[in-house]
Amino acid sequence: MSRNTIHVDKETLILLERYKKEKAFKNYSEAIKKLLQEYSKIPESEKGSLPKLKPFKREKVDCFA
Repeated sequence: MSRNTIHVDKETLILLERYKKEKAFKNYSEAIKKLLQEYSKIPESEKGSLPKLKPFKREKVDCFA
């Protein structure tokens, strides 16, 4: 297995260390792989920009008296 180095800021490293410890991963590679697998399961419409979300339309009667 070849090894590579990636650079992350201190805050990201702290979060990754916490996640690795909580889930009892052996190394950072396992933690990152799991995060990426979970991310790939999220529907595209829930990933942030919501490109396929239909515009909001207000109903004619939007409150009841």
